[in-house]
Amino acid sequence: MTMLPRAFFQRDPLTCARELVGCELVWNSCAGLIVETEAYTALGDEAAHTFARPSARAFVAAHQAGAAYVYFNYGMYWLFNVLVKGGPEDGFVLIRALQPTRGLPAMRRRRFSNPAAPGVRPKPPEALCSGPGKLTIALGIGGQHHGADLCVRPSTAFHGPADPAIRRLSDVRIGITKSAHFPWRFLAADNPFISAKPTAAAAGC
Repeated sequence: MTMLPRAFFQRDPLTCARELVGCELVWNSCAGLIVETEAYTALGDEAAHTFARPSARAFVAAHQAGAAYVYFNYGMYWLFNVLVKGGPEDGFVLIRALQPTRGLPAMRRRRFSNPAAPGVRPKPPEALCSGPGKLTIALGIGGQHHGADLCVRPSTAFHGPADPAIRRLSDVRIGITKSAHFPWRFLAADNPFISAKPTAAAAGC
């Protein structure tokens, strides 16, 4: 796999969210295959930050496609998004879950207090990055990475292309109350590392 170029993110959020599934997120010594994403559009999407936050709209205007949009969710977890800009529609892609491929010991240290202590049962790999808050903890992503350009350094970037044989599903987004009916959650079918099982509305895409 090679680093995805800026042109990959100069399209629309739905296309990018779908095609990021199966690509790899590399973050320094750690990495994981992306198995779940969600798309958010800058216009007409009440669940997107750009709908009600001037700061989010200013971020879109000031940054290039491929910039990291990192925010603190409900005062609990950092969530990691990538800016999509320059195509038919601007927006963001939220990275929801990873299948770890490298750096598992470091991920375990960040996610679980003293995982090597006597009597502590090792957590399975599926527990490390199966959610957007879990994966930022596991990788060490935080507010200091807000605005980082993800298209210049292979050590903090997306890598692809995805395996063409991967089967993807589209489903409704989860954890939101507005525009919740949009089928803009994309996931790798039959993958045990996703954050939540597909709903009855899921379909191949």
